[in-house]
Order: sequence, then structure tokens, then C-alpha cells
Amino acid sequence: MDEPKDIKLFGSARSGYATLVHHALRLKEVSYDYVNVDLKNKSEEFLRMNPVHKKVPVLVVDGKPIAESLVILQYVDETWKKHPIMPQDPYLKSKVRFWADFIYQKIVPQTYVIIQSEGEAQKKAVEELFGLLGTLEDGVKRELHVQGSLFINGLKRGLLDIILGGCRNVLKRMEGLHGLKLLDEKQIPLLCSIMDAYAELDFVKETDEMLSQYAKA
Repeated sequence: MDEPKDIKLFGSARSGYATLVHHALRLKEVSYDYVNVDLKNKSEEFLRMNPVHKKVPVLVVDGKPIAESLVILQYVDETWKKHPIMPQDPYLKSKVRFWADFIYQKIVPQTYVIIQSEGEAQKKAVEELFGLLGTLEDGVKRELHVQGSLFINGLKRGLLDIILGGCRNVLKRMEGLHGLKLLDEKQIPLLCSIMDAYAELDFVKETDEMLSQYAKA
């Protein structure tokens, strides 16, 4: 089957979810056009692409739209075989999906709780986040991480590395805006090490620089 020829990503410079898709496409060396969506004034074209959720990101491949970042990431991996981001082993693949879902369903919502609270309520919310991050650290170390390696699956950057890289951006931004310490190397040394190594990759730096220009506009 021929590879898709017309790839367009609808996103926002401030969307962590869209950033994940940028990273996956660039990791796989896929050429694509980027459309920065004005979230306050969404175009009719964009709304036609995602009429259900009306949110970024949306990946349009040869005129066919795919919505929701985790769905898109798995589609990208199945469509472009170069630099796979999912393990071939079905059991390991199930574990990656489990922990990806854990981040989406548990950790991400907890960051919103922190942002929307203050005082003692915020302090409690931060403690709950630490607990969730500790659970993730233990699970990744026990079930997936190749000991002594930069990334979860040795030198290969995978789905969880991409998602953790996105988490790092969000948590660092929250630290700056709210004066919090959320990434503690003493509590989650493995996750912090993976996130920091991922942030140093060339395609990650290039993406972040490109998106920062859109954010300033």
C-alpha cells in the first residue's frame, strides 16, 4: 500500500496534545503541513474536520481526518513504519497502552485540579499528583524500562517517551506560573531522567522553537 501523500496537522501552539503529534511525525521523518488553529475563532474547515469534540489536534491524511491525540499517535505508528514507537510484542504493547491511558486519565486531569485550586486545596492536589507520578515511575521501571538506558525502550524513543516529554513541558510551565515544584528528581528519578533526555533531542527542540514563534504571534 502506498504511503499517504497529503498530510496536514491542525493544532495550536499552546496545545500539549498537538505537540505530541508534531513530535511523532518528526521522529518518523514524515513531511506534513501545519495549520495553527485560532481556538477562539475556529474556522469552518476545522470544525468540519472534528465535528464531535471540536478540539485540536486533528491529523488530515489524504483528506481523511483523524481526531484525538492518542488515536492519532497510534495511527501514525501503524501508517509510517520507520522508527516505530510501539513494541512489536503484544504483551509489552498492552503495557505501553495501559500506562499511556493512566497518564491521560489520571495524571492530566490532576494537573487541572492543581491549576484550578489554591492554598491548602492546591497543596493536597500536588501531593496527589506526586502519588500518581510515583505509581507511574514504579510501573514503568517494573514493566517496561531497559535498565541503564536513556529512554524506556533502550535508545529507541517510544510512545511513552513522547507523552512524558509532553508532560514535562506542561509541568515545567505550571512550575513557572504557580511557583510549584512538580518534577522532583528525588521522588521520580527515572521519569525526570527520561524527560530531560527527551527534551535534548534535536527534533524536539526544533518543534518547540517553531511553536514558540506561533505562540508569540
